[in-house]
This record gives sequence, C-alpha cells and structure tokens, in this order.
Amino acid sequence: MQTLVWEAFSPSPHFTQPPSSIGSSTNRASLSLPHSSNQRSKLYNEPPSSATYASILDTCGSPTFGKQLHAHSIKSGFQAHEFVTTKLLQMYARSCSFQNACHMFDTMPFRNLHSWAALLRVHVEMGFFEEAFLLFEQLLYEAVRLEFFVFPVVLKVCCGLCAVELGRQLHGMALKYGFVKNIYVGNALIDMYGKCGSLDEAKKVLEGMPQKDCVSWNSLITACVANGLVYEALDLLQNMTAGECGVAPNLVSWSVVIGGFAQNGYYVESVKLLSRMVLEAGMRPNAQTLASVLPACGRMQWLYLGKELHGYVVRHEFFSNAFVVNGLVDMYRRCGDMESAFKMFSRFSRKCAASYNAVIAGYWENGNVFRARELFDQMEKKGVERDRISWNSMISGYVAYSMFDEAFSLFRDLLKVGIEPDSFTLGSVLAGCADMASIQRGKEIHSHAIVKGLQFNSFVGGALVEMYSKCRDLVAAQRAFDDVTETDLPTWNALISGYARSDQTEKIGELLQKMKREGFEPNVYTWNGIIAGYVENKRCDSAMQLFTEMQIANFRPDIYTVGMILAACSKLATIQRGKQVHAYSIRAGHDSYVHIGAALVDMYAKCGDVKQCYRVYNRISDHNLVSHNAMITAYAMHGYGDEGIALFHRMLSDKVRPDHVTFLAVLSSCVHAGSLEIGHECFDLMATYNVAPSLKHYTCMVDLLSRAGKLYEAYKLIKNLPMEADAVTWNALLGGCFIHNEVTLGEVAAEKLIELEPDNPGNYVMLANLYASVGKWHYLAQTRQLMKDMGMQKSPGCSWMEDRDGIHVFVASDKTHKRTHDIYSVLNSLTKLIRIKHINHL
Repeated sequence: MQTLVWEAFSPSPHFTQPPSSIGSSTNRASLSLPHSSNQRSKLYNEPPSSATYASILDTCGSPTFGKQLHAHSIKSGFQAHEFVTTKLLQMYARSCSFQNACHMFDTMPFRNLHSWAALLRVHVEMGFFEEAFLLFEQLLYEAVRLEFFVFPVVLKVCCGLCAVELGRQLHGMALKYGFVKNIYVGNALIDMYGKCGSLDEAKKVLEGMPQKDCVSWNSLITACVANGLVYEALDLLQNMTAGECGVAPNLVSWSVVIGGFAQNGYYVESVKLLSRMVLEAGMRPNAQTLASVLPACGRMQWLYLGKELHGYVVRHEFFSNAFVVNGLVDMYRRCGDMESAFKMFSRFSRKCAASYNAVIAGYWENGNVFRARELFDQMEKKGVERDRISWNSMISGYVAYSMFDEAFSLFRDLLKVGIEPDSFTLGSVLAGCADMASIQRGKEIHSHAIVKGLQFNSFVGGALVEMYSKCRDLVAAQRAFDDVTETDLPTWNALISGYARSDQTEKIGELLQKMKREGFEPNVYTWNGIIAGYVENKRCDSAMQLFTEMQIANFRPDIYTVGMILAACSKLATIQRGKQVHAYSIRAGHDSYVHIGAALVDMYAKCGDVKQCYRVYNRISDHNLVSHNAMITAYAMHGYGDEGIALFHRMLSDKVRPDHVTFLAVLSSCVHAGSLEIGHECFDLMATYNVAPSLKHYTCMVDLLSRAGKLYEAYKLIKNLPMEADAVTWNALLGGCFIHNEVTLGEVAAEKLIELEPDNPGNYVMLANLYASVGKWHYLAQTRQLMKDMGMQKSPGCSWMEDRDGIHVFVASDKTHKRTHDIYSVLNSLTKLIRIKHINHL
C-alpha cells in the first residue's frame, strides 16, 4: 500500500511542474483585466461599442474592475442599453456581488430572459433558494418565453430545498416546453433527482436522453455517491473506463468517486482509487481530489501517507487552495502532530473560522486546553468572526474535560454575542449538566430548547432524557422523550439506560418490546446502557448474565461492554469470570487498549493475583495516567510498596503528570514499604503538581507516621487538619498505638472512634486488644463487659471460594449454605484425621 502510494505521489517525469504563477494572487488579479492590448485600445482609444463592453465584461473576474467598467459605460451613454446592462448584471452575478446585481436588475429599463437568469443564478449561488423560487414565479407572470438555460438554474433551487416534488413539477414543465431532450437540462435533472434522494428517477432521465456526455455520467455518479451507493458509483466509473458508456472518465469522475469513498468511511479504498487514477489513468489530482483524501489519512492516522500528499501539494503548488491547506491542518491534528498542524495553519492557511476551528479541535483532542482557549480568544483579536462551530468546539471540549463552570460561562457568552445555539450546542451543555447531576442548570437549558423549538429534536431530546435520568428524575425524562417528534435509536437507548440507572428493571423489558414494535432493534449501545445500570446498582450478577446473553444473541460486545463487565468482576472478586472476560478481550483485540488494560489490572488486583496484574500491565500498548494508577494501586493493595514507589518514579521520568489518585496510591505504597522519608517527599510533591491533599491523603500520612512510631507527630497532624478527621483517620492512629503499645494516645483515638461510630463493635475490639497487648487486664475486662452490656458482638470474618457452580460464601458457625450437611460432614472427617495424625505424632 505504501509502495503504491509512493509511486503515485513521488516526482514523476510524466507530469510537468506547473508554472509558479498558478494560484498566486498576481495571476488571479491579471484575469480581471482585459486580455489583449487590442481590447484596451478599443476601450480607451476608440469610441466604445456594445460589443467592446460585452467582450471585456465576459472575461472580467474582479468586482472592483467591473464597477469601473460600469461607470465607464454610464459615461459613454450605455446606461439604458439592454445588451450592455444585461452583460453588467451577468458580471455581478458571476462575482457573487449580490447587492450590486439586485440593484442593477431593479434599475434596468429593459429586462430580458438572460437578465432574469443572471439574477436567479446569483440568488442560488448565495444560498437564497426560497427567494430564488419566488423570483422564478415572478418570471412566469412576465410576458417572457422560457428557454432551456433557465431550467438548470431553477433545478438547483430544488436541490437546495431538497424539494423533489417541486423538481418533478419543473420536470413536467421542461417536457411541456420540449427542453427535456436538451443535454444541459437532462444533466441538471439527473443532478436534481440524485441530490433529492430519488436515484431511480435520475437513472430514468439518463436512459431517456438521446445524447449523453461526460457530465451526464458524472451527474449520475454524483447521485450514487450522494445516496451512499459508492460501489455503484465505482461500477459506473469502471464502465466509463472500459468504454461502455461512449465517453471516457475525466478528473471530475474520479474525484467524485474518490471523495464518495472517503466521505462514507472507506478510507483505504479511497486512497487505492487515488493511486489508480494517477498510475493507470495518468491523471494528476487537483485540489478537490486532495482535499477529499486528506481527511481519510487523518481519520486512519496515516501520518506517513499524509506527509507524502503534503509533498505532492508542495511540488504542485496547491497552497493557494484553502481546502487543501485546511485538509493538511486537519490531517496533522488527527494524527496528533499538532506542531506540524500549527505550522501549516500559521504559514499557509487563510485565517478564517474553518482553519481556526480545525486547530482548536486538534488542541482539544490532544488535551491542550490552554492552547485551544488561546486560539479561540485570538480569533476575536485578529478580526476573525467566531462562528457557531468555534463556540461549540470550545463548549464541548470543556465538557469533555469536566470543566463545567467554563463550559457554562462560555455558553452564557455565546448568548450575549447574539449567536443562536443549535442542537449540538444545547446537547453539549446538557451533557455537562448530566455529568454534574445538576438538574437546576439542566432545566435552564431545557427552557432554552423550548424557546428555540429544539426540544422536539431527537439529539436534544436524547440529551434531555439522559440529563434527567442521571438526575434521577424519570418522570421528567419520560416527558422529554415523549416530546421528541421522531424518536431514533439513540433516544430510545437514553431512556432505557435511564430506567436501568434508576434500578427499575421491570420497566426495561417493557420498553424493549415497545421499541421493537416501533421498528427499532436493540444494538450494542442498548445493552451497554442496561449493563451500566446493573453495575451501578450493584447487580453485578445480572450484568454478567446479560453479557453472556449478548454473545448468545450474536451481539458483539464492544470495548465499553468489556470495560463495564471487568468492573463487575472486580466488585464480585470473581477471578474465573474475570479470566473469561479477559480471554474475550484478547480474541476481540481489546486487551492492549489502555482502558481495558487498566480495568484488567484493577480486576486481577481485587481478585488477589498481582502477578497477573503485572503481565496485563506490560501488554498495554500505550500507557497513560489511568494504567499507571491502576498498577501502583495494585502494588499498594498487596503490600508491594517498593515496586509501587519505583513505578511512580518511572512515571515521573516519562513526563506523566500525576493526579490525586496517583498520590493516594503511592502514599499507600509508602505505608506498606515503611518508607517514611519517601512518603514525606511524595506528600510535599503534591504542591508541585497543584494537587490539593484530600482527607484520604492525610490519612495515609497519619498511617505512615503511626506505623513508624511517630505517634504524637501523627496526632499533631490530625489536630491540624484543614478538615474534620473521620473514623478511618483515627483508626490509623489507633492501629499505630496498638503496634507500639501506646495506651494513653490509643485511648484518645479510641474515644474519638467510638464518638464517630458508636455502633461499630470493631472499635471496642481494637481498644480491648490494645489493653491486652500491655497487660491491662482490668481495662480489658471493662471493655468486654461494656460490649456485652450494649449487646455488641464482633462481626464474624467472611471468606469465599469460587468453582464452576458459582461463588460460595462462609462465615464462622454458618449453617445457611444449601449443602451445609455435606460441608460439616467433610469438616468432621478432616478434624478426626488431624487428631489421629496428631496422636500418632506424639
């Protein structure tokens, strides 16, 4: 593949280097001037005629020069000349000078069909489709006979409005006037039907055309691409290549098919087609072709190929084309090479909203929040108007990084500057409300949606359903769902997920049946929503069962399903099921992904297999903070303190920025390793990384100091805490007092523990054990009597084992197991056997 592309885009003797003036501003400016000295002499040295003006105006591409010609024609007395004024109107229309064209049309003393067509064309070019059609209706009332060249312009109105019925009426009108056999009208009809989604009618028009050219076939190819039938478009292209259509494909034919494959996600195929076009058809790609392939390189993260295309752009001087430059910026940012993306943006890009938006999106994708905001603010300073996409990129970026206050502040700023929020804006802000579980803010956004009429939109409706569901207001969620005019599968999934999160399992089956009756089949996201609800509500066995049912029903669980099921295995501490899910993740190729790898590390850690944690950790292809945190936590959990500290130092040397979870894990490692000095260093390091210590971090330090015998230092730390110490903190101090036989301070800690948890018998047991360790039997007896008087008993220890029949839980003197008789029978036999062996040994 790479060899093929290299052959296609390396410098070739078959293609001559285009002149350096192509695409330059000098060359474009020269096109707007009269092309020959003969024309200039006619204009300035001889009395001008209407033919002189016509020949010059037909080649004029500059509105400024066109206005000069307009003024010259008025001075020369041609202001009422029908032919000259029509040519002036056509010039303004070609330049998309809308106001001048309308003024010209309104002041014309005589209007003909060409002037009407020119005004229609400028309306269409500016996207004013409804106004254009009203203008056409006005033309029909005029005493002007229609000609064929009007229909291609008016049919574009149907494309712009997606009004196939209107197009059919115009088709009938063309039949009535006898223009349907005209090749230009036929091509326009094919284009209209294709873009309005009526491919069969487009094919019928082509079949009925007595004469077809390359544009005719290109129009049908474009129609196939517009309707997602890219392989049918490819068949047409191959038929043209084989000579079956009577015409050979041109650059447009190839570019449309290549662009169609790229736009529909067939990235590899689009690049192969580009190579075929160059190597087999001998055609050189233009700016449109390159602009369609560059996004494919970005989405597949083919940086090497993208750089080859970049080289081709340099050799053939396409930097004057904004679409190509923006395509290169987009390619580099999707490949994570923001340095190259920014260089392209800074040096070659026309500083417009589209180019700024591409770079801003790149910075968000690569986690550079500061640079994204800096560029967004720079747009205003540089006089580049920030469009809705700019605002949406920033708001959605802030939400993605859980910077909700910044997102809401920016949303308020958007409203202040007068930009209307669209469905994407409201959807992003609602996602922030959902993640914060802020129903008050969510209701405010809901009111905005109602004012704009967007509550009926499926995207906004789905976001509202999710927001209310996460805020545990299922009544409002159901109401928001009912408001959506055309529910789609994501909206159904949001509602079902909401009921699953609220643990209303009986409603889920009912909703699934109703969803199927309305023509929607559950997909993997449906099941993921239900599984997430089960795991969240500690119905881990139900989640595991649903995972099995998914596979039986031939639903392929995705990477998110695997992640959630591994979390369920962690909570159940069921290593056999965890290994089954691990095996599935290997078969599906998910185990090397960082999030699945981190979940596997967590699962094996909670199931007690730290060696397997290390193996899984080493299989992760691209480590991040989450995977490092999982492994350090696993080491800390199982007492491998030195290993956890070593991994923390490796992480810092790799420039990975630690967070509060990292510090909690490494402080726990220091506790297990007994590394007081390193613990102090790590705790002090938190300030360097702007991580504020929480009570859990302080508790780790109390535990570390207490185990090291620095009991009064630990007590001093507790007394100076910026927050109130909890039972875990005092428990850590009491544990240290027990280790070092410190009764006085132990009694203080025990008193605080009993104050915080008066009904916890474990606190009294720890105090009793402390008295026993120093031989204070009187106080031990008092403590036990107090427990007896209060009716307290120590909670029995619990253990479990797992076999193919499930998990079996045991406590001391337990008789609740269904096979109690068999268990105690075996236990008695073992006890007798031990006694016999003991007697024989004596």
